[in-house]
Amino acid sequence: MDRSHRRTARSVQVGLEVLARSEAHLLRGRRIGLLAHPASVTSSLRYAWEILASLPGVRLVSLFSPEHGLMGTHQDQESVAGDDSASFQGVRIYSLYGQEEKSLRPGREMLEGIDLLVADLQDVGSRYYTFIYTLSYCMEACRDADVEVWVLDRPNPLGGTGVEGNLLASGFESFVGRYPLPVRHGLTVGECARMFNEHFGIGCRLRLVPMEGWRRSMWFDQTGLPWVLPSPNMPTLETATVYPGTCLIEGTNLSEGRGTTRPFEIIGAPWIEPMILVAALQELELPGVVFRPLWFRPTFHKYAGKVCGGAQIHVVDRDRFLPFLTGIQILRCAARLWPDAFRWRREPYEFERERMAIDLLAGGTWLREVVEGTRALEPCLTLASHEIRQYRKQRKAFLLY
Repeated sequence: MDRSHRRTARSVQVGLEVLARSEAHLLRGRRIGLLAHPASVTSSLRYAWEILASLPGVRLVSLFSPEHGLMGTHQDQESVAGDDSASFQGVRIYSLYGQEEKSLRPGREMLEGIDLLVADLQDVGSRYYTFIYTLSYCMEACRDADVEVWVLDRPNPLGGTGVEGNLLASGFESFVGRYPLPVRHGLTVGECARMFNEHFGIGCRLRLVPMEGWRRSMWFDQTGLPWVLPSPNMPTLETATVYPGTCLIEGTNLSEGRGTTRPFEIIGAPWIEPMILVAALQELELPGVVFRPLWFRPTFHKYAGKVCGGAQIHVVDRDRFLPFLTGIQILRCAARLWPDAFRWRREPYEFERERMAIDLLAGGTWLREVVEGTRALEPCLTLASHEIRQYRKQRKAFLLY
């Protein structure tokens, strides 16, 4: 087992707590909108909207919810419009995940009546996770409406040192990858916002409220903070650890484990023989991980009610583990061993109907070509390493810690 999490935890104060303790006086007389979700809590599990509404002289006017809704009640790619676009404890809620792509951006009418948007979102450190792009759309809308934006920072659960994967290529921008970041980007939400604003040219009036006590080497379980599901299928830090690799499964007809108690840690399909798959994966000697053959039956999502064969990913050394490489090799093994059954997802994906889901996730066509055998993997990994070296230099200007 991975015992690195047993290191002594340090007490970290998230931006929400720093704001309430040290900067609340700056909010007096302000009319505030709040972009938040279930994990927008203090270390004592008080919600951000409770904190802001209790501050003297502050008027909380509206709430904005990203994908999955304010309380995380909706599954992936499930429209929240009509459910969340109502009110909560007397405060108007605007969903930023409806039935059309345009719903991802707040309209000017949503920003009327506020002079400050406060964003408090827990990210999971992977390019695919959509909350940072909801934030970027809000920053653009606030720029155009002359509304100031404050971002309350939170830890990157995977720490701020590990970086992996290729940069998103031009032409493959989508809601699962809007900017040329690597798959595991090693930034906090506040650092993302700073890079989006300064490097990628959003140019809104932005204020960052950093954490106190967080260091880049920290994994989430070393912060002393409670883990709260930021989305329905992100139940644990272990899930977030494998997610930069196994989210790629979404672009295929394999189950990524949704509908089980270990989403993204369990993968498979009815046509997979677990022993054969695991033997092939173990032969690769991937760092920091072992695979266990298993059978499972999802209660919803792909193959709901059907018994699937597959593997569970057990991370035994998270500091050595390479989630993106692991995800690539899972796809390669499944496609090689079951070529007549393995398929790429063709259905619409995150409002995209033309480009394939796997290309959006991979940030280009290269991964699909590698799995199909028309392109070699090693040159792609070499290019990604070069891109990461350049990215590390680029991101230094935007680091807060």
